[in-house]
Amino acid sequence: MLLNALIQPLTDGMFKGIYHGKQCHVADIAAVLSRAWSAGVDRIIVTGGSLEESKEALAIAETDGRLFCTVGVHPTRCREFEDSGDPDKHFLDLMSLAKEGVTKGKVVAIGECGLDYDRLHFCPSEIQKKYFEKQFELAYAMKLPMFLHMRAAAEDFCDILGRNMDRFGGGVTHSFTGSAEDRDKLLSFSNLYIGVNGCSLKTAENIEVVKGIPLEKLMIETDSPYCEIKNTHAGINFVKSLWPSKKKEKYEQECIVKGRNEPCLVRQVLEVVAGCKGVGDIEQLSKTVYHNTCRVFFPQDLDSAADALLSGSHDAT
Repeated sequence: MLLNALIQPLTDGMFKGIYHGKQCHVADIAAVLSRAWSAGVDRIIVTGGSLEESKEALAIAETDGRLFCTVGVHPTRCREFEDSGDPDKHFLDLMSLAKEGVTKGKVVAIGECGLDYDRLHFCPSEIQKKYFEKQFELAYAMKLPMFLHMRAAAEDFCDILGRNMDRFGGGVTHSFTGSAEDRDKLLSFSNLYIGVNGCSLKTAENIEVVKGIPLEKLMIETDSPYCEIKNTHAGINFVKSLWPSKKKEKYEQECIVKGRNEPCLVRQVLEVVAGCKGVGDIEQLSKTVYHNTCRVFFPQDLDSAADALLSGSHDAT
């Protein structure tokens, strides 16, 4: 089973064993990655949410041929452009980092960027909109797709997206938690995919919305260390893949940490999506979403692995 895992940065303190400022266990990125590869994850995209985090994401991506990253500023952190004292220089620093990462074959998208109106206390909407639109310049200059974030902001998000359609070749609105109406607005953009994770699958309403995402426009992800699938989630009965777990205070390297999501658990997202959409052939579903991810972020691979897998499956049916 081949899977790409789009995730929140491995730069997060939890992967260094730090929770709420307290060191609870040793850094364990190596063990986390080992579980991911064993679970069938083929590649991981480490997402950047600020200039400094994007630098760290690139450094992590350089440690393994299967790791890639994004460069961009999350909507809740867009104040950093103003706080830097020189927003234009800050943007040029992002551009320089993106160029470096592209040259190294590691940066595959611009982001995570977008709009988040659920957390305006971190950054007001006007600043979010200004620098969301600005980051399309990065995508255009680098000829890269977009890794997008949208929370309670569908109208403004789609307006900005519509004005900039000629500035990027494709992208994904990840960790989607919107309504059926929001979903349909996103699906109206021919080059846009929708990414789902545990946060997208919490309620019966969420499940109904996900059912309406065509498989050819779907990606799956974890957004780890957040957005795990919990026992209270509507689709929990579809989960089949389980790992032994321990509380962070009783950490053991061979166990996942309770309450901390990680890339291997993308298999659970696949299982819930298959269950709620009534897809019996989970292997074929994994190939389809893998192909979707390659189409946007790794288009150079489509002439080999992904297409060969898909054509082989179609020949067998």
